[in-house]
Amino acid sequence: MRAEFSHFGFESPATDGLFFALFPDEDAAAQLARTGQQLCIRHRLNGRVFAPERFHVSLLGFGAHAGLPPDLVAGAAEAAAAIAAAPFEVTFDRAVSFLGQPRPLVLCSEDDIPALIAFQRALGHAVKNCGLGRVRPQYTPHVTMLYDERAVEDHAIEPVRWTVREFVLVHSLRGKSQYDVLGRWPLGGPLSLAR
Repeated sequence: MRAEFSHFGFESPATDGLFFALFPDEDAAAQLARTGQQLCIRHRLNGRVFAPERFHVSLLGFGAHAGLPPDLVAGAAEAAAAIAAAPFEVTFDRAVSFLGQPRPLVLCSEDDIPALIAFQRALGHAVKNCGLGRVRPQYTPHVTMLYDERAVEDHAIEPVRWTVREFVLVHSLRGKSQYDVLGRWPLGGPLSLAR
C-alpha cells in the first residue's frame, strides 16, 4: 500500500510501519545484548547496541504508511490466524555487516535455519491468500544488533539460540525506536490478540 496523501496535495510523511516478527525470550535477548557489546569491543565499533526489547527476527513487512491502515491490520491478522505450526528452534552463530549506510551489523545462521524459512514462506502464502500482495522469495533470517560506519566481515560467534513459541504483528513508530505489539499468535495454540 502507498502512503496516504494530505488534503493539500503533498504526500503525508510515512510515520508508521507494520511487520510480522519473532522476539527472543528473555535469556536469549540478554545473550544478544552481551554478544553485541563483545562485537563492539572486538571490532572497535561506535554504534549503540539495540536495547534487548528491540531485538527481533523480521518475517515480512507491509511497508511504511502515514498512519496505520485498519484494513491492512485486519488482513494481516487474518493471515496470521491461518498459520498452523509447531514450535521450532532458531540458532544464530555468525556476525556480518549487511550493505547500507550506516552498515547494519547482524547475526545470521550458518545453515539459514530451514524451519524458520519454511515458516516465513507459509506466512507469505497466507498473506498472499488474504490479498495483501506477494512476498519476495529472497529471505535471510537475521537479528540486527546495531548500525555502524565500519563493516564487519562474516565470522563465527558463540551461538545464540531459543525456541520460537509465537510470532507477533508489530506496529513500529518510525524514527522513535518504538514497537507496539498488535497481536500474538502462539505456535501450536489458539489466537491471542493484544489489547
